[in-house]
Amino acid sequence: MTRMVLVVGSLAALCSISAFVPQAWRIVKTRKTADLSSVMWTLQVIGFAVWIVYGVMLGAWPIVAENVVCVVLAGFILVMKLLPHHLRHAVADRIDPDVPTP
Repeated sequence: MTRMVLVVGSLAALCSISAFVPQAWRIVKTRKTADLSSVMWTLQVIGFAVWIVYGVMLGAWPIVAENVVCVVLAGFILVMKLLPHHLRHAVADRIDPDVPTP
């Protein structure tokens, strides 16, 4: 039973983390965030932060680790959404300087 719990938890963590990577990379590539909801991403970041606290309180380090990665990715997306256009481009240019300026 313990092995199955580990497999299910690992699969859930992998899916959760992987879900944010395409959105973050799309922002870097397109520099566009107009269609993203600031409220939704703010709630995502808060939710992950609370999961981290919950995991720490339980001593459940896999929950903490997965949510730390998710809060970083969701936080990046939120920051890119909230940054002024020129700063968003500057950050994206540092990550992927090969994208032509529109």
